[in-house]
Amino acid sequence: MSSVLRPAFSGQDPSMARKYRPISSHLAIAPPVSVVIPAMNEAENLPYVFKTLPDWIHEVVLVDGNSTDNTVEVARDLWPDVKVVEQRGKGKGDALITGFEACTGDIIVMVDADGSADGQEIVSYVSALVSGADFAKGSRFANGGGTSDMTPIRKLGNRVLCATVNAKFGARYTDLCYGYNAFWRHCLDKIELDCTGFEVETLMNIRVVKAGLKVQEIPSHEYLRIHGKSNLRAVRDGFRVLKVILKERSNRRALRRRPHAAQLDSGRGETS
Repeated sequence: MSSVLRPAFSGQDPSMARKYRPISSHLAIAPPVSVVIPAMNEAENLPYVFKTLPDWIHEVVLVDGNSTDNTVEVARDLWPDVKVVEQRGKGKGDALITGFEACTGDIIVMVDADGSADGQEIVSYVSALVSGADFAKGSRFANGGGTSDMTPIRKLGNRVLCATVNAKFGARYTDLCYGYNAFWRHCLDKIELDCTGFEVETLMNIRVVKAGLKVQEIPSHEYLRIHGKSNLRAVRDGFRVLKVILKERSNRRALRRRPHAAQLDSGRGETS
């Protein structure tokens, strides 16, 4: 990874230094980082979200879910170079897929627009990626993480669903349904996304494991939504997550059977 992670020495060749984005006085990176923020009527929360974003990121992609407030205008005032993309469908999954398609950076970071995520944590995610991980997965329950926004029923549901994914897919996750993640853009070629709702994070977590990608959990703290009400519905969306898990498990079994069936067909062809 020496080609993407370099120390920023004061005596560095100026022509070389321009190729790197400074993160701190000791670290600079070459890969451009795109931050995707799906938002619908989040004008009051965006000032808190944008305030925490580091100035070294390459671009901010705001996916507007047909907001009826001044979400887009506020975003442009806060970050003049923000790339605004209009969401044509509905749901968080659809918004993220739309945002991913608009990204030009080599690294993509997912950040919620409700003020629950601290943008200063992005450096931890990026550091994990440039150090060798394919997918940096935020965890509220890893050592050093935390949450101020989960009810007991949501914690229980997340724990049960997380244990199910670990058992069925051989993962070692400490958290499952969390939207603060980062990954190399090329990962999208291996984890085709085809869902529209809040279950998108679970689908991504399952498919990165199935694709054999290297995952590193990043301790993260989830704060309370600052303004407004969440569109998340614990029971409804919990069932959608469970449906995704069962579907992916079924698809995995089908893939395991397919080579065997092909071998049998081949054998029949040779003996006929």
